[in-house]
Amino acid sequence: MIYIMNEAIFKAYDIRGIYPTDINEEDVYKIGRAYAQFLSQENSDKELTVVVAQDMRLSSPALTNQLIKALTDGGLNIIDIGLASTPTFYLAVGYFKVDGGIQVSASHNPKEYNGLKMVRARGVPISGATGIEEIKKLALANQFTLATTKGRVSKKEMVTPELIAELKKDLPLSTIKPLKVVVDPANGMGILDLPEILGHTAVTMIPLNFTLDGTFPAHEADPLKEKNLVQLQQAVLAQQADLGIAVDGDGDRIFFVDNLGQAVPQAIIRGIMAQIAIAEPPGATVRYDIRPGRIRPGRITKDMIEAVGGIAQVTRVGHSLIQEQMIMLDSVFSGESSGHFFYKTDYGSFEVPTWLILKFLLWLSEQNKTLATAVEPYKKYFNSGEINSLVTDAKAKIAEVAKQFSDGQISYLDGVTVEYPTWWFNLRSSNTEPALRLTLEATNEELMREKTEQLLKIIRS
Repeated sequence: MIYIMNEAIFKAYDIRGIYPTDINEEDVYKIGRAYAQFLSQENSDKELTVVVAQDMRLSSPALTNQLIKALTDGGLNIIDIGLASTPTFYLAVGYFKVDGGIQVSASHNPKEYNGLKMVRARGVPISGATGIEEIKKLALANQFTLATTKGRVSKKEMVTPELIAELKKDLPLSTIKPLKVVVDPANGMGILDLPEILGHTAVTMIPLNFTLDGTFPAHEADPLKEKNLVQLQQAVLAQQADLGIAVDGDGDRIFFVDNLGQAVPQAIIRGIMAQIAIAEPPGATVRYDIRPGRIRPGRITKDMIEAVGGIAQVTRVGHSLIQEQMIMLDSVFSGESSGHFFYKTDYGSFEVPTWLILKFLLWLSEQNKTLATAVEPYKKYFNSGEINSLVTDAKAKIAEVAKQFSDGQISYLDGVTVEYPTWWFNLRSSNTEPALRLTLEATNEELMREKTEQLLKIIRS
């Protein structure tokens, strides 16, 4: 019986599926060989070295072994950094000045998933349009060029402290107040980063779910889902803490909970961090995704950027797309509603939660007020959250909605965005399922509910 690879594992931003039914060792070997050939074609007549890392999922060691075999069979030299968060993986690619890398991880997905994140030099993402489709074709063809020399493998463990020490060198950490912070990495890779980050400050860290465990026994490692923040919110209140920090499974998405146990809207976090970034090189450009936001509000990001003289530029949804645009336009900071925050560093432009957390704590220390009080003035708008609707023809439905609301200010950057003076919405196709995703925002709650209901009737008719 001939084994056929499941093409559905090739996503817009990475490769991901259920192990071992959708993705297994044989698949990863073929993909690794395809990546080696793809990278070699881009860098002809050069000896190539890449970083390999893995997360704590139960299937990661077996998949990593096959990946390293594939890459070395393809002639690539390997720096194996072992267990590492995705941000540490990106930093290592830039820090070691290598030609690319692959992280074995399924990010925030449930325990049965695994996958691969692939980058070029300096952590530049390989997405569907910039290489994944080509790697897919090579992997499916399963006909690889024979490497003249087998690659070598070296191990460099404990990369995290080394890189964090480099990144924190210019931050005045002694000015961070002795805050009490509850941290929940959900048994994921943030466990390796967060103690090292906070250990250089006067912060008292209260750990939750701090044992690496790929079965995620406490809750799913996806803080975008409100149910996965409940334990952290309860702990913040019980401990009378100043704030809480939630991290997803591979450690590249950050969420904050205030001293009242309330999730701080991501759009406000984006605005705060954008203002900080803009102040460092005044008038800098920052980018953010087109969605109005998950937990009130979205437009506030634009308000906050422009209030300090920054240039707010909207991009399509998707962390790889934001990262690519950030590099192209030389932005200093970018933020996505799902909790991805990107910085321009000496080693590349990618997620650096080490910087984000430390700079956020520096900002909070300067406020001389609680986090809840500090962010309250920015809660100006009311948001529907992202609402999914299954449809048979997403393109036709978007066109229908655009026609019915053609009197508004329309953008087709990602799906359709329509703006009116007191309310606005974005309707876009899902990258992973036959669904449309609606997010609507308004200046008052009644209008938000009214317009959301109106849009959903059209979408679901």
